[in-house]
Amino acid sequence: MSAPRPLRVAIVAGEESGDLLGADLARALSATCGRPVELVGVGGRHLEALGLQPVFDASEIALMGVNAIIMGLPRLMRRIRQTADAIVRSEADCLVTIDSPEFSLRVAKRVRAAAPRIPIVHYVCPSVWAWRPGRAPAMKPYVDQVLCILPFEVEALRRLGGPPGTYVGHRLSRDAGVVRAAAIQSERNDLEVDRPRRLLILPGSRRSEVSRLLPVFGEIVSILRSRGNRLELTLPTVPHVAPMVNEMLASWEQKPEVTLEADAKWDAFGWADAAVIASGTVSLELALAGVPLVSCYKVDQVMRLARRMFISWSALLPNLIADRPIAPEFYDEFVRPEIIARSVEPLLTETYARNWQVDGFAEVRRRMRTDRPAGELAAGVVLDLIGRQKK
Repeated sequence: MSAPRPLRVAIVAGEESGDLLGADLARALSATCGRPVELVGVGGRHLEALGLQPVFDASEIALMGVNAIIMGLPRLMRRIRQTADAIVRSEADCLVTIDSPEFSLRVAKRVRAAAPRIPIVHYVCPSVWAWRPGRAPAMKPYVDQVLCILPFEVEALRRLGGPPGTYVGHRLSRDAGVVRAAAIQSERNDLEVDRPRRLLILPGSRRSEVSRLLPVFGEIVSILRSRGNRLELTLPTVPHVAPMVNEMLASWEQKPEVTLEADAKWDAFGWADAAVIASGTVSLELALAGVPLVSCYKVDQVMRLARRMFISWSALLPNLIADRPIAPEFYDEFVRPEIIARSVEPLLTETYARNWQVDGFAEVRRRMRTDRPAGELAAGVVLDLIGRQKK
């Protein structure tokens, strides 16, 4: 008896996070359909470990920010053509584009024009609910299904006239570190104990974020101390910004403990009383762990000009998921240390403000819950789409 024909899946994943999602999906596809999966397209080390020979180095399309996309546009367009041509030649059973919409959706559009029989799935809904909502209906002619990682995105796509969406869950809901931190938080009973309050300082993972926010966070700490708060400070960070962080902390009156290790980060999340953060995915990590927070962000000049295109009532993921303002958020000219310090302070002890957030984050966890891992749910959608195409 001959071996079953491999399932040939084209994948386009430009970011590390997309590479992880793609690898998880590829493993789930093989386990679900009982056939080997043959990968073509673009991805990083996780997909390469599963046999992908990328058309080119995926780091070339890991572009952040409007300025970077504009500067890299000629190369971007060349890689889009190269990737789409390779996928069409492969006669793939399905194309899965993952995040990086400025690149991956352009690939999808070219593939649909050249090979309309190939089903196309986009994994990670573009933030059409926040800005440029016209992208939702624009996707519909060349994207058959969107795999959503936030529960409100399915309805947002429907409301905006986009392709059908399926909520498959977010990897953080089942992340071992998040689960461990949440378990520590749920078992704690030390808020009434006379001790220093444990404050997390999370200024972001990009140099631009750190440079704009870490001085503000230092002022917030100074104000909290001047108001009689005894603090223990922890600053989890990543290696590529750690030297910059340490240099900027030299002038702080009380210096945080800087940690680069994942285990130390999750332990710090578990024992933290509150956090002051750069708005981003870390807000969801903290919400799922049950850590009250105050969020801040300062954008560059180009993005300030583009703010009028934002349509969302909030930019903070826990607030959007719960559909109510759980945690305070401050942006640009409203990032003022005096008011932020006074917003952090009541989160450090047993107060109504703290309980409001803890209860709200329980609602976030409930809304994000799925009965199976994201990879399994995503694989089911992809295989169903392939099956319908072959009928």
